[in-house]
Amino acid sequence: MCQYQMEPEMLYKEIQRECIEKNAILVIVSKNQSLEAIKAYYDLGHRDFAENRVQNLLERKDALPADIRWHLIGHLQSNKVKNIIKFVHLIHTVDSLKLLEEISSQAEKEGRIIPVLIQIKVAEEESKYGLYPSALSGFLQEVFERKFEFIQVRGLMAMATFTADESQIRAEFQTIHTLFEESKSSPYIDSSIFTEISMGMSSDYKIALESGSTMIRVGSLLFQ
Repeated sequence: MCQYQMEPEMLYKEIQRECIEKNAILVIVSKNQSLEAIKAYYDLGHRDFAENRVQNLLERKDALPADIRWHLIGHLQSNKVKNIIKFVHLIHTVDSLKLLEEISSQAEKEGRIIPVLIQIKVAEEESKYGLYPSALSGFLQEVFERKFEFIQVRGLMAMATFTADESQIRAEFQTIHTLFEESKSSPYIDSSIFTEISMGMSSDYKIALESGSTMIRVGSLLFQ
């Protein structure tokens, strides 16, 4: 049976199996879904969920079990950081020093160390956020020199171009993987914690896993 014809629970287990084989984490993207639909995956034992918008993240967090690990995967405005800093598990979308400064400032107030990923722009769409690959090395050097004590840079995040051309998607993911490996050997990175590549969504997660992703963000495929 084609995986896209599977029942949601079977499909979830199949994706989890694929992630385990590749030593990757499945993050379920719960945007636009009912609390009941999200809770169904929680009841299967899943704990990593993600939202694109801060307001939705706050609503979900208040309405669902406290042991969920909430990921923020959408563009984050500096003035919204204070709303999520007490509980967010991982911020995937850091793309400026200004945002890092605010995360650090709010994290210090809470006495938390916040894990973050640096978002890289490899997709063709202008609507996508992130640093250009050529800017990453200089950005990491600036982060290192600022000595953000309340932030851990855990890796990179990216979205591929929305296209049916798998060779293009594969090339974009390979760019991120190469950039990750280059960054990991940088003197400005703590390689012991720089371990994550967050890439791959419902339409391209298989290619992402083949390309070295350690964290896939799947939503619509699991809520059909």
